[in-house]
Amino acid sequence: QVQLVESGGGLVQAGGSLRLSCAASGFTFDEYALGWFRQAPGKEREGVSSIHSTGGRTNYADSTKGRFTISRDNAKNTVYLQMNSLKPEDTAVYYCAAGRTMLLHTTTGWYYWGQGAQVTVSS
Repeated sequence: QVQLVESGGGLVQAGGSLRLSCAASGFTFDEYALGWFRQAPGKEREGVSSIHSTGGRTNYADSTKGRFTISRDNAKNTVYLQMNSLKPEDTAVYYCAAGRTMLLHTTTGWYYWGQGAQVTVSS
């Protein structure tokens, strides 16, 4: 069955860095775009970043541009999110997703989801 398993979350001070990983199985990884979304308590899920199936194109939310970098390794069926200069407002559960779209303003078109990884940024 399809599985997306996030890892690398944790507690970090403001200004610090974390790297999230998401290992995928059960589908043809290099045929899907991959994305990262996040959801803070009491807020809607929002798109953070996405990457084309080939890795040749990326997309970022305005709030993460210049601080976050998405990448993928199709040989390892893994997508990464390098997060630098973290802020308390980045605190959320981070989800990876696989789909046929790169759009970040909607969850439509994102077919498979991981269980989420908690990222907490202290001030």
